[in-house]
Amino acid sequence: MAAVMTGESPTAPQRILLVTGLLGAGKTTALKVLEDLGWETIDNFPVRLLNRLLATRPSGDDHDAPLVIGFDSRTRGFDPRAIIEQVKRLARRGEIEVTTLFLDCSGTELERRYNETRRRHPMAQDRPVIEGVAAERELLEPLRRWADVVISTSYFTAQQLQQAIRDRFAPISDRGTTITISSFGFARGTPPLADFVFDVRFLDNPHWVDTLRPMTGLVEPVAAHIRADPAWPAAFAHIRDLLLLVIPRYAAHGKAYLNIAIGCTGGRHRSVFVAEEIAKALRGAGFAPTLLHRNLAARSIDQIEDAPAR
Repeated sequence: MAAVMTGESPTAPQRILLVTGLLGAGKTTALKVLEDLGWETIDNFPVRLLNRLLATRPSGDDHDAPLVIGFDSRTRGFDPRAIIEQVKRLARRGEIEVTTLFLDCSGTELERRYNETRRRHPMAQDRPVIEGVAAERELLEPLRRWADVVISTSYFTAQQLQQAIRDRFAPISDRGTTITISSFGFARGTPPLADFVFDVRFLDNPHWVDTLRPMTGLVEPVAAHIRADPAWPAAFAHIRDLLLLVIPRYAAHGKAYLNIAIGCTGGRHRSVFVAEEIAKALRGAGFAPTLLHRNLAARSIDQIEDAPAR
């Protein structure tokens, strides 16, 4: 059906972000970041009352502010399948634009977090924490499958989760593509949000030099060791040139965020050095990447280094 031209601009749909996930996976942290980004936030809201909430929201600038609603398995009347059906019905009306963010986390990591805080899991009052996590995961599975965005926080610090939320949900600005370069160790898991993952374990490993082992990729002796690898100049040039080729094309297609991950075994030597060098190259080309070293502060663990893959 053709739209009727009235001379007035059509009303933009209300942007709503639903944030849910496993208890302890980082919902509170995510909501705080979203609030700082200008979202109007409501936590522990009964989603079944969403119709009433939208009916009572004022018009004008307040109505235009994006709304984020946090809820979890403790929310009154929580029913994942009913929530999904209700939101689908609302979205079909065209008055709202709904995105769902699900925060996931491994059971082992959630168990560690609960043990550190000495809190009881709401679904395991008289049972081990891991059983409560498993029961909650089963309950939430329909929401996880349905969610538009799933972020696993198993290997995230609070700061890294904050950065991931900013990368996904900060307002689009005129700065072009926001670039994040992260170093990491494969032994501690691959970053879940990476657009590019470069494995630099083929470079000579400073870990096997006794004097270099306690150091990191930020210091010159380690940098000199890696630069001396015959594979380094060509490998660096190929990675740099690929990124310089694709970044402007991503920007031209409207990609707001680009996450580049560079990994070695432990995340302290080769990946740190390469990430620093790539960041310098991109800055020299006029970009302004954010640089994160995920495992740099982690305790060096000799056992995770794979001797045959030196």
